[in-house]
Amino acid sequence: MANSPQAKKRARQNARRFDVNKARRSRIRTYLRKVEEAIAAGDQAAAQAALKEAQPELMRGVTKGVWHKNTAARKMSRLSARVKSIGA
Repeated sequence: MANSPQAKKRARQNARRFDVNKARRSRIRTYLRKVEEAIAAGDQAAAQAALKEAQPELMRGVTKGVWHKNTAARKMSRLSARVKSIGA
């Protein structure tokens, strides 16, 4: 348990950051799920549109420190390859 004033403040900050980051992660996952659903439906146009919407959200998560840049790059690469393979 935090006893010193700075430890108490840090605990409050951590709780706030946790809530913010949780919301960001959830938002990113929602965008990624939309791409996955479009891929599963076999609709390439919808999948490309969803991917285009998901990309900035994913990169925003990187700049905010929610995800590592390589993780985001890997996810984007794999998703774009799957969207591309729908038409083939």
